[in-house]
Amino acid sequence: MRQVRRGQAPPPGPGPSAPPYGAGVPQQPSYVDGQGHGGPDQYDSGYNTGQVYGSPGGRGHGPGGPGGPGPGRPAPDWRRRIKWTAITLVTALVVTTVGTYFWADSKLNREVDLSKVIERPGAGEGTNYLIVGSDSREGMTDEQKKDLHTGSAEGKRTDSMMILHTGDNGSTLISLPRDSDVEIPSFVGSESGKKYEGTGRHVKLNAAYAEDGPELLVRTIEHNTGLRLDHYVEIGFAGFANIVDSVGGVEMDIPQDIKDPKSGADFKKGKQTLDGQDALAFVRTRYALAGSDLDRTKNQQKFLSALASQVATPSTVLNPFKLYPTMGAGLDSLIVDKDMGLFDLASMFWAMKSVSGGEGTSMNMPVSGSVGGNLKWDDAKVKKLVEQLKNDEKVTVSGN
Repeated sequence: MRQVRRGQAPPPGPGPSAPPYGAGVPQQPSYVDGQGHGGPDQYDSGYNTGQVYGSPGGRGHGPGGPGGPGPGRPAPDWRRRIKWTAITLVTALVVTTVGTYFWADSKLNREVDLSKVIERPGAGEGTNYLIVGSDSREGMTDEQKKDLHTGSAEGKRTDSMMILHTGDNGSTLISLPRDSDVEIPSFVGSESGKKYEGTGRHVKLNAAYAEDGPELLVRTIEHNTGLRLDHYVEIGFAGFANIVDSVGGVEMDIPQDIKDPKSGADFKKGKQTLDGQDALAFVRTRYALAGSDLDRTKNQQKFLSALASQVATPSTVLNPFKLYPTMGAGLDSLIVDKDMGLFDLASMFWAMKSVSGGEGTSMNMPVSGSVGGNLKWDDAKVKKLVEQLKNDEKVTVSGN
C-alpha cells in the first residue's frame, strides 16, 4: 500500500511528476496548504511544526510556564486602596450616625405643649430648662416598687424640680424646693382648654403639677419668678434607675452615714458606686438629713451632675455596647416638650456635666423663711437672680 507523506510538499520544479493515485483513492490534503492542520486559521496538531515541549511557546515548565518566573505582577496601588478604604469607612460612619440620630429622635416622648402656657415672660439670653423628677410608678411591677421603696400611690407628683440655665457665662443649676410657697395664677387647662382665673391662692410648688400637670407647673414658676422656661424635661422613678444601671452605676462621695427606711437609703460615709436602686434611695432621702428638703435638693444636684459626667465619658460615648443601652434607657423614660430636639438634650447634659466639673454654679432658690409650713422665697434675691439669668450674666446671688 502506498504511504502518504506527511512532510512538506516538494518544491515545484522540473522533474518527473508523482505517479497518479490509484482508482478510487482520493488525493490526501496537504497539512500546510490551509485546508489541513497547518493553516493559520485551523487547528494545529503540533506535529512537525518545530515545537518542542518545554521550549518557549510550548506547554512545559520553562520560562513563562507554570513554575517559571513569568512576567512580574504590577505593584499594588496603595494610594487607591487607602482612598477607597477611607471612603468606605466615612460612608459607614455617616450612615450609622444618621441612622442613630433618627432612631434616637423617634424615641423622644414629646408630650408637653408649652404653647398652652399663657401670659409668658419675655425671652432672655441663654437657654432655660426645667428639669423635673416625678414619682411616677408607671410601668413598674409590684416587685420593682418594693425593691425601689416607691410605694404604690396612684398618679404622679413632682419629687424634684430644677432650673438649668446655659449661656456664655457658664451654667447655673437652681433647685426649687417642692415645699416652696407659690401663687397659682390664671391658666388654661392642658386637657380641657378652659381658662381658670387666678384667685390669689398659695400652695406648695409641687401642688401645681398635681393639679394640671407640666403646663401648669411651668406657668406657675414663670409667674412667680418672671423667668421664661424654654424647655421641659421629666423623668420618673423607674427611668431614673434604669439610666443609672445602664452606665454601670455612678460613683458618689457620700459626706455622712445615711439611713432612711422611707427611701430605703442605708449608706456609709465615703466614696462608693451607686446602682439604680441605691441612687434612687439617695436622691429621695430627706428625713435623715438635718436640712430636710433643702439638703435633699443639694444631693440631687450632686448626683445628676455626676450622672451627666458618667454618661459623657469616652468609655460610654465610644462604646456602642454601652452607648445604645444608655440612650435607649434614657430616651424611653424622658418626657419633653414638643420643641425639644436631640441637640437641645445634648446641650443640657453637657451643661450639667460642666456644673459637676466646677465650671458652673449650683444652688437652691434663695429662701428667707417659712409661711404656713411652706418655704418662703427671698424676693429681693430671687429678683436679682432672675435678672442675671435673663441677661446671661455671671450669677453672684447665693442660695440656701
